[in-house]
Amino acid sequence: MAELKPYMGSTYYLWLYLPSIPAAVIFAILFAIATGAHCYRLFRTRLWFCLPFIVGGIMEVIGYCARAAAHDQTDQLTPYIIQNMLILLPPVLFAASIYMVLGRIILAVHGESYSLIRPNILTKVFVAGDVASFCVQGGGGGIMAQGGNASTGEKIIVGGLIIQIIMFGLFIITAALFQRRYQKYKVDALVYDTMGWKASMLMLYGVSALIMIRSIFRVIEFAAGQDGYFLKNEWTVYVFDSVLMLIVMIVFFWFWPDNLKQTQDVQWTSANGTEINLGENRNGSSDGRFGTPNYSESVSK
Repeated sequence: MAELKPYMGSTYYLWLYLPSIPAAVIFAILFAIATGAHCYRLFRTRLWFCLPFIVGGIMEVIGYCARAAAHDQTDQLTPYIIQNMLILLPPVLFAASIYMVLGRIILAVHGESYSLIRPNILTKVFVAGDVASFCVQGGGGGIMAQGGNASTGEKIIVGGLIIQIIMFGLFIITAALFQRRYQKYKVDALVYDTMGWKASMLMLYGVSALIMIRSIFRVIEFAAGQDGYFLKNEWTVYVFDSVLMLIVMIVFFWFWPDNLKQTQDVQWTSANGTEINLGENRNGSSDGRFGTPNYSESVSK
């Protein structure tokens, strides 16, 4: 019968509970199904910027398999580190695709002048922050893998998670300000509604919020350490991490961003017969102020 065992015969325990085999297997299967669905969508639409979601999903599957294997090996470092890191890191990969979706939304609706950061730079800035978070969390996991340095590794992981939370906070602010400015100032904003970009924006807000909640939970978990409630109770991992990340994969699959294709901006004709590019704002500039010129509703292609 499985029982908790100290690491290398010492007084230190890697686990503070016996990991549940049924729970780990169930989530390994669920993430495998979600990952398979993402693979289908990816190869059908060839939106390669969504590939990080598949890599993250594969990591989740392996992580939960390792967690199930750890049930009978609570004194072994290898399954503990594998499950810990491969369940901890996937949200960083999910975030990379999420950041790139916003850039494509801005380009698809010709809203470059309404974004605080140019789309080509926006993606690079947030993905760079994402890579930094990934490296810091991975480095913390590497220190933990050496054995006997769990406290130091946990502190480094907390630092990586804080980077992730900050970047997501800035991302949500950037996305919200873009949508507000775009809908307020762009003359032909309604023309692009059939593209479904607003639904894609809501998807971004939703999955970003879920990942932020999960990251805050992980910060509290690691900051509290071995004496904290979260590390002593397995249900918290499944409620505040597993379930939330599975929902993120499902929501992203459901609102798959294959609708975000850049089209030629619309040309309208004014009352005096002058063609006007409605990619500009209402006074023909990009400073956010506008007048109310008289446009006729005849569109010239």
